[in-house]
Amino acid sequence: MSSRTLALAAAVTMAAAAAEAQAPTSPSPGTGSASEAVVDTSQGTFVIRLLPELAPAHVKHFVTTAQKAGYDGTTFHRIIPGGIVQGGDPLSKDPAKAAQYGTGGLGLLKAEFSDRPFTRGVVAAVRRPSSKDSGGSQFFICLTDQTALKGQYTIFAEVVSGMEVVDRIGQTPVDGDRAKERVEIRKVTIQAAGNAGVAP
Repeated sequence: MSSRTLALAAAVTMAAAAAEAQAPTSPSPGTGSASEAVVDTSQGTFVIRLLPELAPAHVKHFVTTAQKAGYDGTTFHRIIPGGIVQGGDPLSKDPAKAAQYGTGGLGLLKAEFSDRPFTRGVVAAVRRPSSKDSGGSQFFICLTDQTALKGQYTIFAEVVSGMEVVDRIGQTPVDGDRAKERVEIRKVTIQAAGNAGVAP
């Protein structure tokens, strides 16, 4: 390769790098980056901020599922008072499948563990006990700090508004850890971060 060709190749590479550096870094809400999700439930509405820097694949899956109305009509089927609330199972749209709640929508994603602590309001992916690489559509929200979960589950979001609604969901009567009443997710809407949401 001639010196002129080498110089041209180097110039093209530098130009591409410069263009990439100048490209907008604010991703569109559709990717989940710099985005929030407004979760409208039968107990009220709360807002979560998505964290693609921690778990890009999980955020992408959550956004895609929400945009296809995959969470609409699902329930918070599992509640540990003072611990977590769990929902998002596609099987929970059908009351006739109550015995199978907690088994649907898993085995779709590999783990994206991080050093982020499991503090109150953290949103993480549910997985099968037998496999760390079995996340999917189900998620749980921490009602209180859960230090023992660090490095065991994938955090992909955090509640930024309406935590009192999540607390209300956490007060749903239970039989063991199963909710006795249906607390439905009516709709999940993805929006750009910073849009008007629910008052804290």
